Amino acid sequence: MKIEKTKITSYLNSSISVISREEPFFQSPFHSHPELELVYIKESYGKRIVGNSVAPFESGDMVFLGSDIPHVWLNDEMYYQDINNLKAKAIVVYFNKELFGPAFYEMKEAQKINALFNRGIRGLSISGKTNKQIAKKLEKLVHKKNFEIIIGLFEILSILSESTDLTFVNNEAYSPLNDQTKNDRLSDVFIYVQENYKEDISLVEIAKIANLTPTSFCRTFKLKAKKSFVEYLNEIRVEKACKFLIETDMGMSEVAYDCGFKTASNFNRIFKKLTGTTPKEYKKNAENY
Repeated sequence: MKIEKTKITSYLNSSISVISREEPFFQSPFHSHPELELVYIKESYGKRIVGNSVAPFESGDMVFLGSDIPHVWLNDEMYYQDINNLKAKAIVVYFNKELFGPAFYEMKEAQKINALFNRGIRGLSISGKTNKQIAKKLEKLVHKKNFEIIIGLFEILSILSESTDLTFVNNEAYSPLNDQTKNDRLSDVFIYVQENYKEDISLVEIAKIANLTPTSFCRTFKLKAKKSFVEYLNEIRVEKACKFLIETDMGMSEVAYDCGFKTASNFNRIFKKLTGTTPKEYKKNAENY
C-alpha cells in the first residue's frame, strides 16, 4: 500500500471543508496532504493507521492530524461482505494552515493554536469531555455556511488548544527534536534506538548512552516515557514492521529480522499484542487498498 500525496483544498476548491461521510466502508487510500484534518467517527470500527502507528478504532474515535502525516481508516472485514447493513459514518474537517496568514501566528493570542498545529504532526487522539464537546460542535458545523464555518472552526481549535484530553498517536521519537529535547539526556537514547532498533540492545549498553547506571536509567526512562525501555523498544520495532509491511514486498521472516526480532514466534506475539492483529493479517488488510 503506497502513500498517495494529495491536496484536499485544491480538489474541493475551498480552504475549509466540512464533510459528512456515509459509506458501506471507508474508501480513502493510505494518503497524506498538507491540510490539517479533524476526523470524528460516528459509526463503524476497525483499525486506523496514522504515520507508523496502528490502533483499533470504533464509534466515537476522534483524531486531529497535522500536515503531511499519512493516514487511513480500515474497516473490519465484515464491512466488505455487504451484510448486516453496516455503515461507516464520519465527519471530517479539512483546512489549510495558510488560511489564517503569517501575521496570525505571530500574535501572542495565537501561541496555543500554533502549538496545537505543531503537536498535530504526530497525530492527536481526542478523548473524554473534550471528545463529547467537539462531537456536538461538529454535528452543528456540518450545517453551517460561509463565515459561520470559520467561526465554528475557531471555536473547535480554541477548545483543543486548551484541552488536556489529547494524547499523541505516534511515539515521541518520531517528532523533530526541539531545544528542550536536545538538552534531555534521554534524547541520545531515542536517536540511538531509531538508528539501531534492529540490533540486540542490552540494558547495560543503552544505559551507557544515557550516561546512567542501569537502575537509574530504568527509573528515569519510565518516568519520562511512561513505559519501560523494553516496551518502548518493542513499540518502535513494531512501528517499523508496520511500515515495511505496508511499503515493501518483504517476507514475514525478513521483516521480523530487519526489525530486531530474533524469532518469528516472538515477532508474531508482540506484533499482535500491540496492534490486535498478526503481521500476516495486517499485510493482507493493507493490500486490499
